[in-house]
Amino acid sequence: MKITYYGHASLGIEVGGKNIIVDPYISANELASHIDIMQLKADYILITHAHGDHILDVEAIANNTGATIVSNAEIAGYYEQKGFNTHPMNHGGSWQFDFGKVKYVNAVHSSSFPDGTYGGNQGGFVIEGEHKNIYIAGDTALTYDMKLIPLRTKLDLAILPIGSNFTMDVEDAIIASDFVECDKVLGYHYDTFGYIKINHEEAIRKFFNKGKDLMLIAIGEDIEL
Repeated sequence: MKITYYGHASLGIEVGGKNIIVDPYISANELASHIDIMQLKADYILITHAHGDHILDVEAIANNTGATIVSNAEIAGYYEQKGFNTHPMNHGGSWQFDFGKVKYVNAVHSSSFPDGTYGGNQGGFVIEGEHKNIYIAGDTALTYDMKLIPLRTKLDLAILPIGSNFTMDVEDAIIASDFVECDKVLGYHYDTFGYIKINHEEAIRKFFNKGKDLMLIAIGEDIEL
């Protein structure tokens, strides 16, 4: 499983011979100006919630690739009405896709489309594929529901927001890694806007002091599990 960071909360995942894009907000992100969304491969697009900084490039990528959009029932229905291929899910539900198993899990945030359309309840994803398991938290506060994840799934990586203001901060993300029982963390949802800029060295040090590994990789770089 290969995971590429496209800035903000945008990810690319290669697993089971398939390509997945998560929460594509790339074309308007100045920090990701070197990423050409028309060159991205996508069999699936996973959406955690409907905010503009998570769905901006969904339609462009889906039109270019024919990808299936996977999200909660309201978001899937929104895109289905526009003629896109979709797969609806809801909290606690799982589905065995051709690349692996996906579970839609709880997050504490808000969710509405830029045009005001209701975006359903926000969530995150647990993905099991190629004998590796990852948790993509989405935009969320620290929540006790995270403790439920390791009851079913032993994680190899937790992808957690760390920018504060709109989501957890670094200290809460450390606690979240305890809750999900995963000491290997990829940080995201930071630096894009003034509200969420962080001190990288300080964040890494705080995780290190708790015996944990926080990875803050450059936009366009990847890690392999």
